[in-house]
Amino acid sequence: MIEYSYNTDFDLTQADEISLWLQNVAKSENFEIADLNYVFVSDEELYEMNVKYLNHNTLTDIITFNYVENEIVSGDIFISVDRVKENAVVFNVSFENELLRVMVHGLLHLMNYNDKTDEEQELMTLKEDEKLKMFHVEH
Repeated sequence: MIEYSYNTDFDLTQADEISLWLQNVAKSENFEIADLNYVFVSDEELYEMNVKYLNHNTLTDIITFNYVENEIVSGDIFISVDRVKENAVVFNVSFENELLRVMVHGLLHLMNYNDKTDEEQELMTLKEDEKLKMFHVEH
């Protein structure tokens, strides 16, 4: 089950379509989603979490808490709507596209993809692009 919570005035459009896409993304990597929670927050809230839980004194667009066992996906993904809006401008893409990219980025983390090294970042970006195409083809 995929759930969405809002600690900001943002409200996700196309939630059903996005949930179906995320389930298909998981299946494409031989995973199954059991319990996945997306929580949309402000920069301030995510910054405080970044300091408290990860000891990082920086803004970020996403923090993922991984509870995956074997190929069963469970996790909490916190997304800063403020960061997504700003990054959409910086990368010259629509807010919707950047939001989907960040959402699938979190899911990919739960499926063992990382982005600490240059090589991992390159693979993560390729996987994000591949999975974004799945959304656009399905819809």
